[in-house]
Amino acid sequence: MVREDHRKWFAGDETYASIVENKFVTARQFPNTGLSLNVDRASYSNVRRFLNMGTLVPPDAVRTEEMLNYFNLNYQQPVPGNLFDIRTQVTNCPWNVQNRLFFINLSAQKLNLDTLPASHLVFLIDVSGSMDMPNRLPLLQSAFRMLVSNLRDKDSVAIVVYGGITATMLKTTSGAEKDTILKVIDKLTPGGSTPGESGIRLAYSIARNHFIQGGNNRVVLATDGDFNVGLRTEEELDELITRNRESGIYLTCLGVGMGNYKDSKIQTLAKKGNGNFAYLDNYGEAEKVLLKEFTQTLYAVADDAYMNVEFNPSFVKNYRLIGFDNKVGALNDTTASVEGGEIGSGYSMTGIFELEPNYGDTVTLERLAQIQLRYRHANDTILQHMQHDAYYNFEPIQKLDSSYGFGAAVAMFGSLLKQSSFVKPALWTDLVLLAQRYASPNDILQQEFIHLVELARERYTKKKKRNSR
Repeated sequence: MVREDHRKWFAGDETYASIVENKFVTARQFPNTGLSLNVDRASYSNVRRFLNMGTLVPPDAVRTEEMLNYFNLNYQQPVPGNLFDIRTQVTNCPWNVQNRLFFINLSAQKLNLDTLPASHLVFLIDVSGSMDMPNRLPLLQSAFRMLVSNLRDKDSVAIVVYGGITATMLKTTSGAEKDTILKVIDKLTPGGSTPGESGIRLAYSIARNHFIQGGNNRVVLATDGDFNVGLRTEEELDELITRNRESGIYLTCLGVGMGNYKDSKIQTLAKKGNGNFAYLDNYGEAEKVLLKEFTQTLYAVADDAYMNVEFNPSFVKNYRLIGFDNKVGALNDTTASVEGGEIGSGYSMTGIFELEPNYGDTVTLERLAQIQLRYRHANDTILQHMQHDAYYNFEPIQKLDSSYGFGAAVAMFGSLLKQSSFVKPALWTDLVLLAQRYASPNDILQQEFIHLVELARERYTKKKKRNSR
């Protein structure tokens, strides 16, 4: 895949992994493309934080697939006996009338909380001096209180902190003893440096010593990512976490803060730690991630999930994967060597390709694309496979369920924020209209999306006018 150089972008002392946007690929030369799947959704709430602050969004902070993940669009419970449901749809491309959008929706089985296996969770909480702000440690304390409310008697929790010291604040304790757990959370106070390495090592040691065979074993790391003592680079963190993931312990990362927020480091931890990543910008987001979407966040139904899409060049001239910019697999089919991600209970993933078609909008019985899903059941080593044949089932976007139009609006939003070469800046007004048309009037999050789009239009239009002067 041809890549372009991407400029460095710094927001205060915040850091973001460099992202280079996927370009169009010729289907005849490279019919296969692959993507690692996960339940990360941190980018959307981080983008919201920038826009609510009245600032531009760093392009590398925009990960469109996470913005789509945020809304859990088109969820369809799989039929009994199946772990996943795969559905596809072809429709209009709102920013290029000559092209088409190809939606792939993957829905994971929703587990019943009452029948889920026992969990052993290690809360690994950053209490360093940088966490001494209302939107950092106090926000995390509220978040963990909500998480504790969902614990059952058979679940257990340990609490490790790192800051001025690295210590076990609570030894492994039953979920039945909620008052004991909450008292420890409430007493946490910030101070000192950030010895992230020692905290991670201690948390994983406890997780290994109290490992539940066949259970849900997970470290929940909460931090602004500012590791300034011990391991500092992404490469060193990568090596440390990769060594521990083989033991069957998952990792959930919760990012907070601004100014010195290290998105790139937390993303590395989540990716290599067989886990997921969310950014908490306010109390409502904490409630969404740890209360309303508790099972999605903390219970995996599949590991090493990877999707390969093979297009039929007779029907597709060129294609472009929207998002997954730093996660896209090699074009030549290398499914065996590309690392997959974790999929949570009741999770819905929407992937979108922009297609330059070789055909008109006539429904055919010939295959447009073949989708191959590779995964492992949670706590299992056997590789599973699922195949789905996608056909050219074009329907105008206005005739489809509104979730498709809303998904297109989210993808367009991400592209405009990235200042993508594939969309024109003048389309901000069109995006506002698209969002207003397809956002559900009964969905608070989708209505909030309209507000963010309007904020962004105002901010980016002003920037364009300044630049033109």
